[in-house]
Amino acid sequence: MNEIDQIINKYNLKSHPEGGYFTEIYRSDYKLKSPINSQSRNAITHIYFLLVNGQFSRFHKVLHDEVWNFYEGDSLRLIEFDGTNINTEIIGKETASYVHIVKGGIFQAAQTTGEYSLVGCSVAPGFDFADFSFLEAQTPEFETLQNNYPTYLKLV
Repeated sequence: MNEIDQIINKYNLKSHPEGGYFTEIYRSDYKLKSPINSQSRNAITHIYFLLVNGQFSRFHKVLHDEVWNFYEGDSLRLIEFDGTNINTEIIGKETASYVHIVKGGIFQAAQTTGEYSLVGCSVAPGFDFADFSFLEAQTPEFETLQNNYPTYLKLV
């Protein structure tokens, strides 16, 4: 069994709809009202998230802030798209920066810079699929990406 298979088995990772593998390891018992959509949400959630070479986390957004923490493997490239501009950050050994925050409502994508990246993602207020959406064709954001940043279309 190779190292990636060992990680998948050790943490019981499953396929994630955006790409890669994940498992939720924490969901707060405390509830609060989201300041964005006024819905009840867990105070915070946390997952392990694994991307391997050839995979990517496709452009998506969540309503609330997401904190990415690097754990092991190769550095992770995070791509943020606010509908107008692209910003790229790398977390991991390559930069000795191990955390990055993506503000709620910003499209984000990710890919490993090598064989694999194991990271953690915390969302507060907690993650709920009702607060999650992919970057879709036929939207102004997609058109901007297509016209100004065509190399990033592979992440849609």
